[in-house]
Amino acid sequence: MNKLDDVCKIISLNKIPDARGNLTFIEGNKQIPFPIERVYYLYDVPASSSRGGHAHKNLQQLIIAVSGSFTVVLDDGNGKKSFRLNKPYEGLYICPMIWREIHDFSSGSVCLVLASLEYDENDYYRDYNEFIKALQ
Repeated sequence: MNKLDDVCKIISLNKIPDARGNLTFIEGNKQIPFPIERVYYLYDVPASSSRGGHAHKNLQQLIIAVSGSFTVVLDDGNGKKSFRLNKPYEGLYICPMIWREIHDFSSGSVCLVLASLEYDENDYYRDYNEFIKALQ
């Protein structure tokens, strides 16, 4: 199975339109395939900066551009795929053992990340070559 085409994908979230403003909600194990154990967000990221640059052994994530836009590049060791996130009612699901890079942040962008596990440094591959070795 090709993880980049079949597993890691854009998930449409519920969007409730209203003249007073739209509402989107997310419930773990319902719209997304994992319980939510941690939430964090990136903001004030300079346009020339990159975030990510790692993979997770077990962690699943949903990444959402709640404001502005940015590009997420996923790498499963066999190929790469880019996703431009710019809709607050869509999220990019990332399964374990996928390298990710986030760049091209627009001014004022906010990157919201929902994670399946609490922070654990031992869950990270921060060296790309170690990540590739682990895949083999």
